[in-house]
Amino acid sequence: MLGPLAASAPGPILEVASGSGEHLAYFRQQNPGVCWQGSDPEPIHRASIQAWDPSAPAPLDLDVRSWRDTRSWGGIVAINLLHISAWEATIGLLKGAAAHLHPAGWLYLYGAYLRKDRPNAPSNLAFDESLRRQNPSWGVRWLDEVVAEAELHQLRLDSCLDMPANNFSLIFRPSRLEK
Repeated sequence: MLGPLAASAPGPILEVASGSGEHLAYFRQQNPGVCWQGSDPEPIHRASIQAWDPSAPAPLDLDVRSWRDTRSWGGIVAINLLHISAWEATIGLLKGAAAHLHPAGWLYLYGAYLRKDRPNAPSNLAFDESLRRQNPSWGVRWLDEVVAEAELHQLRLDSCLDMPANNFSLIFRPSRLEK
């Protein structure tokens, strides 16, 4: 899913909250002609990112709640971020993506989401309860709330694909008009 999307990116691709760096190392291996950039606000995670792939560009110290990077990105990837962060991180990610995506770029979100248009998997409901017990500001997000917030930042949902383990791949594209 992400491979063809990455190949179409009109510029470098940023993975936000890269965590350990395992995903980023895999993406770089699978898409060697694509410029991938990792990031994480935690120093220990940035060290792990470099350990997974020492030839990768140094990861950025980026917290999506206070996006300071000024570069333009052909694609932005966030995997399993929204449910293990406060809603403010979702807002920051969407606001930052809208401000820093190339006009032909995309935002790719992967993870569990709850849906009002069909029954939710019992595993996603249990996961949501577990997350909220760990931290009340965490939780599996409602898809329609994420889409509504994205639209506030001029991002439109281009596709929503069912994935294994009751997860979804969401692809957003800028909807702002060029000036």
